[in-house]
Amino acid sequence: MIYPQNFEQKTGFDKIRHLITDKCLSPLGEERVAEMEFSANYKTVTERLQQTEEFLKIINGEDEFPANYFFDVRHSLKRIRPEGTWLDEKELFDLKRSLQTINDIVSFFRPTNDEEIKYPALTELAGDILVFPQLIGKIDTILDKFGKVKDNASPTLAQIRKDITSTMSGISRSLQSILRSAQSEGVVDKDVTPTMRDGRLMIPVAPAFKRKIKGIVHDESASGKTVFIEPEVVVEANNRIRELEGDEKREIIRILTEFTNTVRPIASDILQSYEFLAEIDFIRAKALFANQINAIKPILEDKQQLDWAQAKHPLLYLSLQKQGKQVVPLDIYLDEIKRILIISGPNAGGKSVCLKTVGLLQYMLQCGLLIPIHESSRTGIFSHIFIDIGDEQSIENDLSTYSSHLTNMKYFVKNCNEKTIILIDEFGSGTEPQIGGAIAESLLDRFNRNKSFGVITTHYQNLKHFAKDTEGVVNGAMLYDRHMMQPLFKLSIGNPGSSFAIEIARKIGLPEDVIADASEKVGSDYIDMDKYLQDIVRDKRYWESKRQNIRQREKKLEEITARYEQDLEAVNKQRKEIMREAKNAAERILSEANARIENTIREIKEAQAEKEQTKLARKALEEFKTSIQTTEEEDGKIARKMAKLQERNERKKQKQKTTSQPAFNKDIIEVGDNVRLKGQVSAGTVMELQGKQAVVAFGMIKSTVKLEQLEKVSKGQIKREIQKSTFVSNQTSDHMHEKKLNFKQEIDVRGMRGDEALQTVTYFIDDAIQVGVGRVRILHGTGTGILRQLIRDYLRTVPGVHHFQDEHVQFGGAGITVVELE
Repeated sequence: MIYPQNFEQKTGFDKIRHLITDKCLSPLGEERVAEMEFSANYKTVTERLQQTEEFLKIINGEDEFPANYFFDVRHSLKRIRPEGTWLDEKELFDLKRSLQTINDIVSFFRPTNDEEIKYPALTELAGDILVFPQLIGKIDTILDKFGKVKDNASPTLAQIRKDITSTMSGISRSLQSILRSAQSEGVVDKDVTPTMRDGRLMIPVAPAFKRKIKGIVHDESASGKTVFIEPEVVVEANNRIRELEGDEKREIIRILTEFTNTVRPIASDILQSYEFLAEIDFIRAKALFANQINAIKPILEDKQQLDWAQAKHPLLYLSLQKQGKQVVPLDIYLDEIKRILIISGPNAGGKSVCLKTVGLLQYMLQCGLLIPIHESSRTGIFSHIFIDIGDEQSIENDLSTYSSHLTNMKYFVKNCNEKTIILIDEFGSGTEPQIGGAIAESLLDRFNRNKSFGVITTHYQNLKHFAKDTEGVVNGAMLYDRHMMQPLFKLSIGNPGSSFAIEIARKIGLPEDVIADASEKVGSDYIDMDKYLQDIVRDKRYWESKRQNIRQREKKLEEITARYEQDLEAVNKQRKEIMREAKNAAERILSEANARIENTIREIKEAQAEKEQTKLARKALEEFKTSIQTTEEEDGKIARKMAKLQERNERKKQKQKTTSQPAFNKDIIEVGDNVRLKGQVSAGTVMELQGKQAVVAFGMIKSTVKLEQLEKVSKGQIKREIQKSTFVSNQTSDHMHEKKLNFKQEIDVRGMRGDEALQTVTYFIDDAIQVGVGRVRILHGTGTGILRQLIRDYLRTVPGVHHFQDEHVQFGGAGITVVELE
């Protein structure tokens, strides 16, 4: 339950709704935004938040979501319910493209081949949605890619259009013949071409010569200097064209009606799929808005609580962002023990913003919107949100400001419970302070007894005392910098705040005697109490800062300890590896020693104790014994090395900083260096030096080059050049793609000078060939024919031009050249 009716206007949610509407792709989503409402059902709210969070991941991920054609054809589908009605070409084209979008979206979410479900909530939403691939295929047999009925949509239509084309060609030839004859007789100017008027081809003639051409005068120009004559030899042909066009229209209607008859029985199923499309449009708009305000899905629990960190008012965030400023985040905590927060502090200190932030974010959350808050925050669900803020004075109802507040309080007291959160700004104001404060304290007591939650702002001292002495109610203060004399817009929970009335009065420049007189009237006790409040707030800020510093140092100490533990573990692992290798080496040496001894004995026996041979065998054995002793001495060093290993690991980072790499000397070229020819980019490797020449391998090719023609390059330099080359390549590819998307297949050079037009056409044809267009049109007009001749002479010299000709007379005739490109 939300109270009052203008809750959204008071909190600013109406502006949020408008911002989300602007992000919808169609009326489908806009309707859902208008229907978006508050819910107190935990399951419903969780489901909405999960759907929006998943779509936010899609927006910020690499998966390309199909969001091309969100057309609303629901009205058209409802219109064809009566027999004999049909979908026109545009409606059918919109139906086809939007059904394809629905099909693509469902395919996007449905996993295939035991694939892991990436978006479970949205996949469930798309689970039972019907798609219509056969219907899409049927529409493809009727419409072309531009949404027009194809010639082969039916044999009858194909014949009708063939007849229209042949008849139009006959008319064109006849008109050209009549026109040439009239031009030779001087009746018609040489630059005149046939003109289409009211769907019929005619010849424009000066009024003085209209009797020279036999035919029907159909029209004249606005100036009266030209009349349009339909020669009698083509009248019958033009009439035939009109008949054929009528036949064409009737055949198209027949085709569309026949197709509509197949759609009508399943129209209700199609409409259900469009409800899914509307929901996707709505969720997408919510996710885009969440992305705009850096919102997240916080931890949501099915209980009443506010445990918020770094919460931000979304509208204030967007407003300050445009000004290049940062919003001060709100930290607030309310639970079953401390349910009602009484916020005090100076005017313009941020109390009302704090109140509106709580109301707006809680309402957004329970409408299924992600909110700008820290991920560690914990949120809850409230059944009722009541708000009393602003001036509700009503002349019609004879209500004063205070009376309207009391009317709201009556409703709050009557309807509040443990699942209600109450938001009241300037509690008790609007009437005489003493009685206003008393009534406010009594109301606050009733709210507390009903276990309600609340955020209430006030200046009344009795409410601050009540909060201090009453279980369930807690004081809070908007912090104020006494030295800078400016608010900090930061909420501190635990102590009441001062209004800083005396300090603000001094800053404004109120006479000191007035301030002294006012201080004497309220008494020293009040002034001292206000001062103590300020001191408490100041001390709390100081100790809070200290605690924060200690926390940061503890975190740093934990990180250092963790790093040392990891290093020690690595040392132990390395020690075990060294011991294993030493053991393997000892076994190998022992095995080799036994083999050597046996071999020596065998050699002595075979030599039959010849002195020289025995001496050599003994010498070899002694040498092997010496090598073993050397190995044992080296093994003895292992223990000493192990003792120093941990110390070396500790110094490793500092040693890396102080150890300098060998200087790169570009003047000395040695085998293995990377070199390139001076003035070139490609690098090779020096394989061999031959005096003043070097053998260099450039890829698979080896070449002998003089040293004076080579320059030495570092590996880093080669890497940078490769990256640079790759960047240029990507940039060029993007440029070509953009050029192809924006290329227009028609150019107008009418009114240009010959050389200017020729240069323009040259660039145009080059671009057309580059992007791979097959057909272009050049508008040059008829005039004296010089411009047309220049352009065609140039086209004959272009290798990529396959053919060029006049445009069909119906579409411009000799004033346009159609160019076919290879």
